Amino acid sequence: MTNNSTGENPNGAALFEAANKLRGSVESAEYKHLVLGLIFLKYISDTFTLRREQLQAELADPDSELYTEDVAERKEVLEDRDEYVAENVFWVPEDARWEKLLAAAQQPDIARRIDDALEAIENKNPRLRNVLPRIYTRAPLSAELMGSLLQTIAKIGFGKGAKEARDILGRTYEYFIKEFARSEGHRGGEFFTPGPVARLLVEMLQPFQGRVLDPACGSCGLFVQSGRFIEAHGGNPDMISIYGQERNQATWRIGLMNLAIHGLAGEVRYTEAGSLLDDAFPSLKADYVMANPPFNQREWSTPAIVDDVRWAHGMPPAGNANYAWIQHFVSHLAPDGRAGFVMANGSLTSAVGGESAIRTSLLRSDLVDCVVALPAQLFYTTGIPVCLWFIDRDKTSAGERDRRGEMLFVDARQMGSKISRTQIELTTDELDRVVSVYHAWRGQPGAAPYVDEAGFCRAVSLDDVEAAGFALTPGRYVGAPEAEEEAIAFEERMATLVDQLADDLAVNDRLATAVREALAKVGHDV
Repeated sequence: MTNNSTGENPNGAALFEAANKLRGSVESAEYKHLVLGLIFLKYISDTFTLRREQLQAELADPDSELYTEDVAERKEVLEDRDEYVAENVFWVPEDARWEKLLAAAQQPDIARRIDDALEAIENKNPRLRNVLPRIYTRAPLSAELMGSLLQTIAKIGFGKGAKEARDILGRTYEYFIKEFARSEGHRGGEFFTPGPVARLLVEMLQPFQGRVLDPACGSCGLFVQSGRFIEAHGGNPDMISIYGQERNQATWRIGLMNLAIHGLAGEVRYTEAGSLLDDAFPSLKADYVMANPPFNQREWSTPAIVDDVRWAHGMPPAGNANYAWIQHFVSHLAPDGRAGFVMANGSLTSAVGGESAIRTSLLRSDLVDCVVALPAQLFYTTGIPVCLWFIDRDKTSAGERDRRGEMLFVDARQMGSKISRTQIELTTDELDRVVSVYHAWRGQPGAAPYVDEAGFCRAVSLDDVEAAGFALTPGRYVGAPEAEEEAIAFEERMATLVDQLADDLAVNDRLATAVREALAKVGHDV
């Protein structure tokens, strides 16, 4: 496994610091769209320029099929949209090109020019229709600061070739997504999954080809990580078909731009109600489902979905969507499909609202393949420790051993290194250790023989899980000390309460603002 952390990006760090100084009165939640939109504009302009330079070289090369001495013909080829689209390069109209915008960076109408450029690019590239953020004219940023932001983004170099350009800009884009998630705190997880967690999901599932679904896709980081994994192992990312759904329209745009920068495309849909209430792919059966859904989502249900076919293992409680998400994932798996997803640790033992019965049904159906307990403080949104669930529709997969009636528990709660006062990150060696033991237990070709490790991993029969009351806490099975289990359970409960308090305070703030605005309006009308 290679270390693909976006944290190690000096270029991105310097740019983020420089851009952040220009924020002024614009909140991070809005400012991120201004910055990420410009990075994307820079990317498509740079790749367009690289293709244009390639065409110029071919037109001047006597050994090339495009060679011509006719100046008019050369100009016609350089402005032929098909020569770009055929190489999967977005066509950029002349007035929308980066160099034109940069030359006008200090003009008082620079914001309008940027919006016009984005509109022109959308009109010429159907894949980008309604995707680009035409928000610059109405942004509360002065023309001077807008021009300075443009000049800051211009410092991103595009390297010596198309692949290098994609890599540099892709990692810079990811770095900005990560830093905005960090600065937004509790709201940041709406669109971001930490890199090590994304890598762990992808490395364990190994989605080399087939249909990949993420019903809570955010900024599409799991798709990007899948493409990166496939390339690192000599494969072609085009071998996976991407299906994603996102309920926040602005985040949906960020995700589509993220995919495009990394040379990926797929069916990624926005629905205001989200996957649980308005499934965008009701008939899709995926080979892989990967997701990091909202933790402990409250008040998610409506009477319209009470009898939904997805609740084959029981109706999830209206006060917590964890088991709605789990059953949603299971319902979308092909007969030999596999799923890997993040869950709050409460999902492992909860008995509230029938969750215990649903978990029991999933286990008796022999769907749960592996559970990995992760440490606290991995996410920007919450301090609670989380876990990874892995589901397998067919535990007799070709080339692997028969694992029916058995599951693997991994306790990785003691892993991770501090990267800040409130944040830890899993190292590459730690990720390798978890991935290797999972593949060994599955009996994958080339994997080392599997051996239980006290305090870390253990293969457990379904009978043993039933004897433990169908609880799925890894520490219970691998031999973690009871005192440690109790301490972590308390930490999780406390962190969950803190998260709920943060949500409630945010709601109170929004209501107070609405009341003040209403009162001010009444006073003005009087």
